[in-house]
Amino acid sequence: MMKEREVAIELPNGNVMRAHWVLPDQPNGFDAAIIAIHDIFGYSDDIRRIARRLAENGYAVLAPNLYDRPGMKPLCVVKTLKAHETGKGYSFEQLEACRTWLLKQDEQPASKVGLMGFCMGGRFALLYAARAPVQVVAPFYGGVPAKAEDLQGICPAVGGWGRKDLIYGGHGDRLERHLTTLGVEHDIKTYPEAGHSYMNDHQNYVFRNLAWYSPLRARHDPEAAEDSWQRVLAFFEKTLS
Repeated sequence: MMKEREVAIELPNGNVMRAHWVLPDQPNGFDAAIIAIHDIFGYSDDIRRIARRLAENGYAVLAPNLYDRPGMKPLCVVKTLKAHETGKGYSFEQLEACRTWLLKQDEQPASKVGLMGFCMGGRFALLYAARAPVQVVAPFYGGVPAKAEDLQGICPAVGGWGRKDLIYGGHGDRLERHLTTLGVEHDIKTYPEAGHSYMNDHQNYVFRNLAWYSPLRARHDPEAAEDSWQRVLAFFEKTLS
């Protein structure tokens, strides 16, 4: 049976951040661990569900709470979103602390680190992967920088977008162009019938129905989600084994 619990990740300034830590019942032997980065709705049951799916495939997984920082929660959210837009700030220190923690922990030793992120977390995963020594990144329906040079140094990438997302629906195509220009191995797919957030499954009825009418066209799409999972797991195995 997999083991999971909350852990405290120490930050350079002495603060600590909560994270969900999941260990697989049967490690896959790839000597790799994954950081799973939540969407704009934060440290939810959904990101823990995603972490468990990765652990079922043999990975140790750390899902940090990027909103867990000093100050009132609304202000913490605003600061995180500012880092998301500018590509710099405390959130990247949090991700680096996660990477360092994974390499130092001895419950399931790892010498390689991958990233998987959704919506806001997808953009964080992309930007952090371009500056950190990680081995693979899986961004989903996050905003992609306009210029390929902003992703210079990025590792191999696998990800997905929904074409019906009226805001980010073309960003998968943009990322594919960038990675081709940079000569980086990738598997990026845009699903014609999916919208934003198609891999997330938030069980809040109000959110799911209101979001459906937004420009994001956000809604869980089981078919696109399962295809994405199969692509991610195959790409991770190829890259991390």
